[in-house]
Amino acid sequence: MRFVIRVLITAVAMLVATWVLPGIEVTAGTTLRKVATLIVVALIFGVINAVLKPIIKVVGCIFYILTLGLIGLVVNGLLLWLTSWVAGKLNLPFHITGFWPAFWGAIIIGVVSWLLSITLGEKRHQQEEG
Repeated sequence: MRFVIRVLITAVAMLVATWVLPGIEVTAGTTLRKVATLIVVALIFGVINAVLKPIIKVVGCIFYILTLGLIGLVVNGLLLWLTSWVAGKLNLPFHITGFWPAFWGAIIIGVVSWLLSITLGEKRHQQEEG
């Protein structure tokens, strides 16, 4: 259930980013298709983050240290841009026009996701008792 909530939170955050930034577009015709597209793109973004981000952090550890973590903003933007590329390969009507919309979009998605997680009371790093 937590996974579904995370995907829905990310999809809503992506929707906010499409409203705020002109370089992030969902070109689906109907509202239902837009919602479905955002959910699938949120899934793709989650998989890309889960697979690539830890590898990038290990390989680029020195850059994270030297920039006090600010390189993470660039990495998040590039991962979002990669998500747009993958969505294009899957013929999904989701597109990011360049690096800067991806950069700012990743920041907006991160902040909105964080706010929604707090609002919904989701605890990301809490271990479940078993």
